[in-house]
Amino acid sequence: MSADLVLARREAEAARRRLAATMSELQQRLKPATLATNAWEGVKDKSGELADDAVQAVKARPVAVSAVLAAVTLFLARAPIKSAVAGLLSGDGEEPEAAPPVDKESRKSRSRRRRTDS
Repeated sequence: MSADLVLARREAEAARRRLAATMSELQQRLKPATLATNAWEGVKDKSGELADDAVQAVKARPVAVSAVLAAVTLFLARAPIKSAVAGLLSGDGEEPEAAPPVDKESRKSRSRRRRTDS
């Protein structure tokens, strides 16, 4: 065998080994568990960055952030606030009395009376 042929065979064998190693690495990278782990790590990194950015924004503009939070709170609580203000402006300022609780026995006796009256 000539030296060129031996050298070519060695290079071919080395190329096969590199190809096999690359294929093995690709198989490992493309496993569903590996993909899921990588995705989760990316989400954690990104959410940490977003949280840091939010903290920096709040530190930079605390008054503006407080105003926005107050506006959102008022928007979400608009129905209870409206009913409270309407109760205050209704005249006497007293809250209406709650109806007395109805016990089960009186409810049953009313139901029986209705059936017998019919």
